[in-house]
Amino acid sequence: MRARRPRIAPIRMGEMQYVCDAPKGKTWFRIETEGEAAQESRLMRHTVEKYFCREREKAVQSWRPEQPNAIERDIGLEAHVQREMPLFLTLRDREGNPLATAMLPPGGKDGGGFRIIIVAACNADPYPEQDAAIAALGAHFGLTLDRHRCFPYGR
Repeated sequence: MRARRPRIAPIRMGEMQYVCDAPKGKTWFRIETEGEAAQESRLMRHTVEKYFCREREKAVQSWRPEQPNAIERDIGLEAHVQREMPLFLTLRDREGNPLATAMLPPGGKDGGGFRIIIVAACNADPYPEQDAAIAALGAHFGLTLDRHRCFPYGR
């Protein structure tokens, strides 16, 4: 029997989207709203909210509606933003406590030039405690998420 996925407490706009399971009852979720990003920043004491808002604004600015002057011009905007924005993810334990935050390329597809970032609370190194969970995330997206490439403060 498969272990039950942890339930994350509602965050203003709903619940975070499940991405994949990780060892020891941990789970990766996608951060999809500014409210979720703000909560992640507060709980983890880092600035993911700033990066989330910046990347969301870039994606919104790149939107080119088919009928720019029509009332329906913003239909498809949210889908466009979801496709164009990097993936912001949070690793949670069974109780919903945040353990790590990741920023992956849009769609989880490595285009070569994207700077993947994975950090723990206060921008600490997540690899000593979360290596297996990070490897599970990499396997889910087909990405190599090694410490040298993904932890920005270990260089």
